Amino acid sequence: MMDRKTRWIAGTALAVALVGGGTGMAVANGHGTETPITGEALGKASTAALAYTGGGHITDTEVGDEEGYYEVDVTLDDGRQVDVHLDRACNVLNSTAGQDRPSDQDGPNGR
Repeated sequence: MMDRKTRWIAGTALAVALVGGGTGMAVANGHGTETPITGEALGKASTAALAYTGGGHITDTEVGDEEGYYEVDVTLDDGRQVDVHLDRACNVLNSTAGQDRPSDQDGPNGR
């Protein structure tokens, strides 16, 4: 249990660091047409998503997601991805489990 709490604290610290000084930093999404979360909202949404998943790291963000106001994609330590959907106040609405990353599927262990 302590390990999960430690990861949550570390994830929260990372989310706060991303916002550092109010300048904000968007996570690149690679989709081109989606708008990434920025500024103070990025820190709040990241903190909420990481608290919900119990850790992992943020791999993508989006404003105006079809399932919520924000979407934060979290990759868990085991490689699974969880898409966390949030309302405008960064309350979790729901989540969906994504697929393993392609490198996980095509790796030497053939997962």
